[in-house]
Amino acid sequence: MRIEGLPDIPVSHAVIDAAGRLASADPALLALNAGAGGGIGEIPAVPQLATIARLAKRLGILVSRGVTVADGDSDLDLWVRAQPDGEVVRIAVSGWREARPRPVPEAAESPVHEDGDLPWETDAALHLTFVGIEGARQYGIDALALLGQPLTALFSLESDSGGAMPILEAMARRRPFTAQPARLRINDRAVTLDARVRQDQSGGFAGLIGVARLLDPIVEAPAEPAISSNFTQGLDRALRTPLARIIAHADTIHARAEGPVQADYADYASDIANAGRHLLGLVDDLVDLEAVERPGFRPDVETIDLADVARRAAGLLSVKASNTGIAIARPLADVRITASGDFRRTLQILVNLISNAVRYSPAHGVVTVTAARVGAMAEAVVADQGKGIAPEDQARIFEKFERVDPTEAGGNGLGLYIARRLARAMGGDLSVESVPGEGATFTLSLPAADI
Repeated sequence: MRIEGLPDIPVSHAVIDAAGRLASADPALLALNAGAGGGIGEIPAVPQLATIARLAKRLGILVSRGVTVADGDSDLDLWVRAQPDGEVVRIAVSGWREARPRPVPEAAESPVHEDGDLPWETDAALHLTFVGIEGARQYGIDALALLGQPLTALFSLESDSGGAMPILEAMARRRPFTAQPARLRINDRAVTLDARVRQDQSGGFAGLIGVARLLDPIVEAPAEPAISSNFTQGLDRALRTPLARIIAHADTIHARAEGPVQADYADYASDIANAGRHLLGLVDDLVDLEAVERPGFRPDVETIDLADVARRAAGLLSVKASNTGIAIARPLADVRITASGDFRRTLQILVNLISNAVRYSPAHGVVTVTAARVGAMAEAVVADQGKGIAPEDQARIFEKFERVDPTEAGGNGLGLYIARRLARAMGGDLSVESVPGEGATFTLSLPAADI
């Protein structure tokens, strides 16, 4: 049998029974399965076929994707469609092209990352689809806000000593690359990038899977661990990595990066990713809560440019805002307001404030972010055009697990509590002014610094 319109591509069929065993198969599939050591009445010996069949049955939907399977001394590129039909799953396999033999160097494997490294992935347009949560947190980077942004929103790419850019040759020749010089946009720290190329079912460029390594690693202070509670430490360790993987895989499915899927399946994957982000945000907040409530907690205070931090925070959320039709007005590039504070913690506070402002702003609204010196204090102000906050709620929203309207989709009621504790630990404060129906204005104040 042949696919209509593509007469040169044969299609072979098989049926997987309710127990996951191969019930029947056309000669080509039967031979492929037999070559892998399997037969009729057994679980398919070709693992890719068995996996896709199980996934289709579990989800109850058509699953279609490209795979490469071993066949003797060569590899075959196949396109597999698995369709549940009552208790069985019907398999249709097309393509049957011999993959072009090519050596796979050790560098072609996904780069291994260690503590202190920052893993990342992109799609074919070099938009970020994954940024390692743990690696991002230690540099003050909002990993989730970067998703969907260009790779250059995270890294500033540079030429190597020979004037070349390894990433460009790697993309052109579909090869892995190492030692691509770059700098983190957030703080201008020098890094090197290693990555392998991801290919789609037709061999085309489908994105990069890489890791960034600091050239001058951060040396952590020997004392004062970020988490002191055994419960919080265990929760963080148990949930962070699996949640990050769930989010990454769900985003990949939603973006159809590994092949076409049904629209409702892609939407379902998006819901999974969003739920995972919410849970990961809760884990992050619980970790921060443990830190800020620890006796003697003190952020690392240095001289920072509050206007620059405000611009960076606005930039991290610009894509999220534009996707909902909201504009963010940020301090002008030549505005400089020096303050005493912890860069990472200050960025964390402003990202929280701007994210809230975007969430509660009406469509086509504007979130305004400004910075100025007022007496002995440096102030960053975030104002929105939302529905505002009633006077009786303005104190309550800074308490733990409190929100203006708990029935609305949003955070977990810890963000503002943690933000105010951080501001006060740096010698400043966080306050709100609002009139119902006229939006809300949050002001972060830190001690001004003269340099």
